[in-house]
Amino acid sequence: MTNTKTASNVPVRTRFAPSPTGYLHLGGARTALYSWAYAKHYAKVNNDSTKGTFVLRIEDTDVERSTPEAVQAILEGMNWLGLIADEGPFYQMQHITRYQSVIAQMLLEGTAYPCYSTAAEVEVMRELARMNGDKPRYDGTWRPELGKTLPSIPSAIAPVIRFKTPQEGAVIWDDLVKGIIKIANSELDDFIIARAVTPEAAAKGDTMGVPTYNFCVVVDDWDMNITHVIRGDDHINNTPRQINVLKALKATLPQYGHLPMILGADGEKLSKRHGAVSVIQYDTLGYLPQAMLNYLARLGWSHGDVELFTTDELITWFDGSNLSKSAAQWDNKKLNWVNAHYIKQASIEQIAAWLLRHQGIVVTHQLKSAIMLMRDRAETLLQLADLIAPFINAPIMTDALREQYIIPNQLILTHFLQALTQLSENTWNKNNIATIVKSTLEQYSLKMPQLAIPVRVALFATPQTPSLDAMLTVLGRNETLNRLNINLNTVLNSI
Repeated sequence: MTNTKTASNVPVRTRFAPSPTGYLHLGGARTALYSWAYAKHYAKVNNDSTKGTFVLRIEDTDVERSTPEAVQAILEGMNWLGLIADEGPFYQMQHITRYQSVIAQMLLEGTAYPCYSTAAEVEVMRELARMNGDKPRYDGTWRPELGKTLPSIPSAIAPVIRFKTPQEGAVIWDDLVKGIIKIANSELDDFIIARAVTPEAAAKGDTMGVPTYNFCVVVDDWDMNITHVIRGDDHINNTPRQINVLKALKATLPQYGHLPMILGADGEKLSKRHGAVSVIQYDTLGYLPQAMLNYLARLGWSHGDVELFTTDELITWFDGSNLSKSAAQWDNKKLNWVNAHYIKQASIEQIAAWLLRHQGIVVTHQLKSAIMLMRDRAETLLQLADLIAPFINAPIMTDALREQYIIPNQLILTHFLQALTQLSENTWNKNNIATIVKSTLEQYSLKMPQLAIPVRVALFATPQTPSLDAMLTVLGRNETLNRLNINLNTVLNSI
């Protein structure tokens, strides 16, 4: 952030306020993460939870597009990431009467006014402005001014309520990310703060329609004592409007910080065509939440050259500095690298829970050993599931593999099988298996690949695995001997 950091003893209250019109996308998740980490940092440095509070607010005033399913998707995504709110979730539609009462007061004070222009009339105003080379906007027909005569009020039209935007001066704020931003009030029109009341609502006695996003967010930030608003830079155009309303309400202004967007590998704004963009979808694809948190945190923030860090370290370091002004670029290879690191660090219990939830795999004692053996080779848990699959069921031996690896090495495999048979269940361990491998190599003057590859193919239908003694130890005596017997007998029966 470009300005002076928040004093450590000043309470910080941040919020994440998604609209429930879809899933929690990656940009929204990063915004939530930064808001959460900023609040948690100040709670930690003060050893006082009241010094850093993260609020979750669901901005559901877009009634036509907001859905309960979208709300659930947002909550699931945040819970998966571990971004648990200190307060909330709060729902804007449950506070309609509060917004309407504030608007009623603004109407009395003259900072808002009813507008009877129809949508079609406003579109004509905008088109005329375009033709004149001006910015398309509402022309203020119903804006009350000293000495101005307003049109006659039409009886059949329910008005919207517009905010009376100052016509002089400019809105200036020191953005936490981008620095000083200045937008002239002449660039802003009198935007709608409450929609027209519907006939159905009017029949129930309502005199005002549903307030709009740009108004509700202001009242909520005011009521909730939000001190820092961290959000995407697609909201920059909303900020001067919201600041003007806050000033009209004589409310304390929060500090605003606008994060650059996340781009795909092609340099375009991250979208569905770049692959998985729903946060919770990454759980299904085998990514760990701690890996996603780590990766998202680095998409626009840094702590020196540190690439990998714990959530606790993130909280310790995230003091509001070192946020980038430039757009971040999504890199699946980098994400996979981060995820591979966390798979190596993850507990067996966490991996087992994922395997059961997404693959229906019950992790036995043997599979725990298989996970420990194979996880260094996996970038995702989906890959790990594939890697341990041969320990669950014998893979299918193709004719091509049999002809290339089994038939030419039938004698060596038979000897190796007979030697392994001498080991009992109690003596079946890595050291004893390694001894048999070594003696077989010496007896037939072989190099390791000449024995290891045929054995791997016979047991796992692939020429590449970790060390032979480790693989056989995990696979177990009975399954190892059984698979070797089956493949050798198949060769004998085909002759």
